[in-house]
Amino acid sequence: MAENCSHDCSSCGADCSSRKKESLLKKPHELSDIKKVIAVVSGKGGVGKSMTCALLAAASQDKGKVTAVMDADITGPSIPRMFGICDRAMGSENGILPTVSDGGIQVMSMNVLLENEAEPVVWRGSLISGTVLQFWTDVIWTGVDIMFIDMPPGTGDVPLTVFQSIPLDGVIIVTTPQDLVGMIVQKAVNMAQMMNVPILGIVENMSYIKCPDCGRKISVFGESGVDALALEYGIPAVAKLPIDPDLTKAADSGKLEEVENNYLSDFLDKVLKKI
Repeated sequence: MAENCSHDCSSCGADCSSRKKESLLKKPHELSDIKKVIAVVSGKGGVGKSMTCALLAAASQDKGKVTAVMDADITGPSIPRMFGICDRAMGSENGILPTVSDGGIQVMSMNVLLENEAEPVVWRGSLISGTVLQFWTDVIWTGVDIMFIDMPPGTGDVPLTVFQSIPLDGVIIVTTPQDLVGMIVQKAVNMAQMMNVPILGIVENMSYIKCPDCGRKISVFGESGVDALALEYGIPAVAKLPIDPDLTKAADSGKLEEVENNYLSDFLDKVLKKI
């Protein structure tokens, strides 16, 4: 502390121990009620992050939790299609209301704001990040037990905005079996650690395919390395999601909530014990 300190940090540019670091966390809409928030992240695209997020949400709703999904992948939104949501988001004098799936999952996505879901979002990073933040501050989320945030891939503007501005209870990392992905997972792990957000679990998507004749598991993309990754980074919960044509068909037809075999149900139980 400087000798002539006036104790008024607002008029002082000195960097001293007395200066309190200002939190960047934003409050949700005053009418929102959100208990837990989990971000679903990946270090690269094409690993099935949105499918994983949707399955987690469906499993959560099946367990009796009031569930919501914030689709933060502004330029590549896919969550509404998976849940068969065709309605546009509505507003009231109090704020924006999320759309709701047939199973009761609250969803906010760029695609429920566009007149045509195929319309491209050609925006710069700051505008995209601002939109994601508005999904948190301007949308009225009602009685939500668990919110999942479907993050865009990588460690750019939007992930940084979410990590800094939304009070996350943890993240789930999605990966695939290829050796190259180990490096990508490390990036996601390091970002979570830098932002002091706990890593709740890791999902290895496309881990195997089951032979329809003999039932043998075939490692199409190589042997699984997810257990070793989880051990290396101290990640508590692990799941291996197979290549399942029924899942793809359900997602494409908007009926993901109706799948009989949700591979992530037991995994979610383990994750929820950590928050």
